[in-house]
Amino acid sequence: MMRITCFGEVLWDIFPEHKKIGGAPLNVALRMYSMGIKTSVITRVGNDELGNNILKHLEKEGVGIHTCQIDHVYKTGEVVVTLDENNTATYEISEPVAWDFIEFSDAISKEVEQSDALVFGSLASRNEVSRTTLLALLQKAKYKIMDVNLRPPHYSEDELLELMEKADFIKLNDEELEELCDLLHIQENDIENNIKSIANKTNTSQICVTKGGKGATLFYDNEFYHNTGYKVIVVDTVGAGDSFLATLVSNLILQESPQKSLDKACLIGAMVAGSEGANPIFSQSQIDEFIKEQS
Repeated sequence: MMRITCFGEVLWDIFPEHKKIGGAPLNVALRMYSMGIKTSVITRVGNDELGNNILKHLEKEGVGIHTCQIDHVYKTGEVVVTLDENNTATYEISEPVAWDFIEFSDAISKEVEQSDALVFGSLASRNEVSRTTLLALLQKAKYKIMDVNLRPPHYSEDELLELMEKADFIKLNDEELEELCDLLHIQENDIENNIKSIANKTNTSQICVTKGGKGATLFYDNEFYHNTGYKVIVVDTVGAGDSFLATLVSNLILQESPQKSLDKACLIGAMVAGSEGANPIFSQSQIDEFIKEQS
């Protein structure tokens, strides 16, 4: 069975009228587990009710929590989520919180060594403690998957570039691509040439850029693949990119073709955007019905 470890933030997304468990690594792990992949999360929560509820939820959903740490000083992370008129989410991220202080240990090092891949994001390295742990774990990982997650002011050009150079696969959205090109002084005239320039600068041969409702572009071993997206009434975009990433890399690691992997990822990402919260569960019949509606 494939085994994937996700590193970084777990938290509570605070909406105007409710709250939901979230955080990109957690969302990716839950989606992968729903596809039959053994997953664990390396993270840190506070010694509080919110942290305890996250651990209970992960355990209930089948995600390994033996790599989750308890912090007795800092509280469990929270993010205030605001939705605009298009139900696109923006985030106000509390700091410092427990996941900023993930400590290196032999146990989490062994977990990464025994996994087929390590999924990590740029946000989790905003604090030196978690960043140092991540850099140590990247030396142990067989295959490194980076989710570029630009949340001002929680990143710097040098730190981003270092992480991207260590990644085997990079995922970002079209807005992040534009911002990254500005940071790296890349001035190409189309998305494919921008992606190629980033691939050359970071020595990364696998890059995917999501484009919201317009699908995604995948650069995979010197070939480009495209999906133009699926029509959906957006409820909220929270977690859509995480489910997209989980679906895409899982299928690629399982040796599915790049085009089929991209198509499946765009489909699941669209279904999540058309649902409430980051981790809706879809039955095969719901997926089949969605495909039927699209055709």
